[in-house]
Amino acid sequence: MSVAGLVLAAGAGRRYGMPKALVRHEGQLFVERAADTLRRAGCERVLVVLGAAADEVRAAAPGLPETVVNPDWATGMASSLRTGLATLAGTPTATPGETPAATPEGSRPVTAVVVLLVDMPGVGAEAVRRIAVHASPGALVMGGYHGRRGHPVLLGRDHWAGVAATATGDRGARDYLRTQEVLIVDVGDVADDEDFDFPGNLSATSDH
Repeated sequence: MSVAGLVLAAGAGRRYGMPKALVRHEGQLFVERAADTLRRAGCERVLVVLGAAADEVRAAAPGLPETVVNPDWATGMASSLRTGLATLAGTPTATPGETPAATPEGSRPVTAVVVLLVDMPGVGAEAVRRIAVHASPGALVMGGYHGRRGHPVLLGRDHWAGVAATATGDRGARDYLRTQEVLIVDVGDVADDEDFDFPGNLSATSDH
């Protein structure tokens, strides 16, 4: 199975005071850390969806893999998820005047995608691997944290259209997942899915 990784990193981070893609923590930008996590987990293709301050993010993190800009990023995370899924499905979205991202030459069709939010640095490669091993076109998998569902989330390709059709605002795939049979894989022993909405959330080791 060909599994892609998708980083949603388009938000302006209004509560944080800056785009969280540009937050530096333990020597890396959040966006770099998320992309590296997916690569180290073995995802064949990693796509980062940018939005707010996209040019600044690209300049600050030149080593990012494939990126695409969500022109509707201000409407919430759902539009970034749709942009990412459309790009992986072969119908890229681009801002006016920008050439859409092309499918990398030689890449295999994607069977499933692991979605990771940019502001969850506690989710590492081992958690992604535990989720990705269950990949299939019809799979829906979420990380389990002592009875609670969380990230990473794996979306099999058969569900992409349904996810895109129901995703609204900042809810992402949440509403769709509530109507489907979802496999929960425990990752609470190797991951922490806390998201960082305010600078004070970061640990004392942060160099931001």
